[in-house]
Amino acid sequence: MAQTTRHAGQWTLEDQIASPWHYLPVDVPPGTHAVRVTLNYDRSAGVLDLGCLGAAGFRGWSGGARDSFVIAAGQATPGYLPGEPEPGRWQVIIGLYRVPPDGLPYEATAEIVSASRPLLGSPPAAPPVPQRPPRRNLPASDGQQWRAGDLHTHTVHSDGALTVDELARFAVESGLDFIAITDHNTVSHHGELPGAGRRYGITLIPGQEVTTSEGHAGALGDIGWVDFREPAGAWLRATRERGGLLSVNHPIAGPVSWMHAMPERPPLVEVWHWSWLDLSWTTPLSWWRAWDPGAIPVGGSDWHRTGSDAPPGTPTTWVESAGDGAAEILASISAGRVAISAQRDGPVLLRTGGELVAVDADGTTLAGPDGPRARVRGDQARFADAAGCHRLLTGTGATVALTP
Repeated sequence: MAQTTRHAGQWTLEDQIASPWHYLPVDVPPGTHAVRVTLNYDRSAGVLDLGCLGAAGFRGWSGGARDSFVIAAGQATPGYLPGEPEPGRWQVIIGLYRVPPDGLPYEATAEIVSASRPLLGSPPAAPPVPQRPPRRNLPASDGQQWRAGDLHTHTVHSDGALTVDELARFAVESGLDFIAITDHNTVSHHGELPGAGRRYGITLIPGQEVTTSEGHAGALGDIGWVDFREPAGAWLRATRERGGLLSVNHPIAGPVSWMHAMPERPPLVEVWHWSWLDLSWTTPLSWWRAWDPGAIPVGGSDWHRTGSDAPPGTPTTWVESAGDGAAEILASISAGRVAISAQRDGPVLLRTGGELVAVDADGTTLAGPDGPRARVRGDQARFADAAGCHRLLTGTGATVALTP
C-alpha cells in the first residue's frame, strides 16, 4: 500500500526573489518503508533543484541533476542518505535556480511506501583494481613525502558520471595518491569512501562542494553536512569548528564566480582550476592577491565526466606529509606544505629543506612576487628560498607550476 501527497502550481520570479529555496510538506507516518519523490516540469524552460529534509534533518540533495529520489532503510538514490524514514513532517526542497519571466509550472508527488520491497536496482560491481603508474620521487623534508592529488571531484552522488569506485580507479590510473570527493550540497558519498579507498589503494578525502548561485566552496574533512542555505560565513564557522578546511572554489567562473561577502576569509583558495585555460593570463593569481594573499592556494580539476572537465590531477595539488591518511593530508595543507603543477608528470616547484627546488623544469624561468629570478637548468635545480608565491614560467609566460 502507498499514500501519495501531491503539490502542483507555478513558480514565479517573485517566488525566486523572495527565496531561492521553497519547501513542500509531506507527512510520513510510523512504519514507512520508503519515501519516493518525483518532480515534473519543463526542463527546456527552466531549472529546479531538488532536495529533502526529514523530520530529523537533512536527508539529501541532487540539485538539478535528478527529478526523482527514493529514501529507504537500506538504500537511497545517490545524493540521499539511506536509513529508516523517521515519522513526522518532511519537506521536499525545491530550489528555484532558473525561472522564466512567465513562470514555471511544476508538479511534485511524494509516495509513502509501507511494504518492504526493492525500489532501486543493485549498485554496479566495483571495477578491477588498475595498475598504478610509478610514483614520482620528489625531494622532501626528512620523514616527509610529496603526494599527488586533486581537491575537487564529483560522482553520481551529485552531477558526476562515475561511481565512487569508478572515480577511485580513474584517480589511481592517473597516478594520484589522494582525491577529495566534493559532491554538491550532500555528504551521501562519505559512507562509501573508506571501502573504496582500501580497494583501490588511494586516500579518499570526504568533502562537500557547498553550492549556491553566488559561488561555490569546498568543505574538506569528515565534518558532516554543511548547510548551503546559511550565509557563507556560517560555512566557514561550521567547517572550522568541526575540524575541516574551507576553500573558495573557482572564484572566477563566469556566472558562478565568487560573490559572497564574508567577514572572515577561508583558509584556502582554489587558485588553479581547470577553467584557467590560458596559463599566461594571471587573472586567478591577481584575484587571490586581492582577496587574501595569505590564503593557501590549492588546485582542482572539478571532474564530472569525460568531455566536460579536465581529468583528475589536472591540475595536481602536491602535499608534503608524513602519512597518507586524510587527516594528515589536510593538516599538511593547513600548514601550507603544498605546491601545484599543471600536470602530475610535468614540471614541479617545491619549497622544501630551506630551498626552492624545480624538478623536470629545464628551460623554464623561476619567477617570484616581483618578477623573474633565474633560468632553470637541468632536471633538478635548487635556488635560495625567498618569501612569497613563486612560479615556473614557459617562454610564452605560461605558469606550469607554483608554490606559495
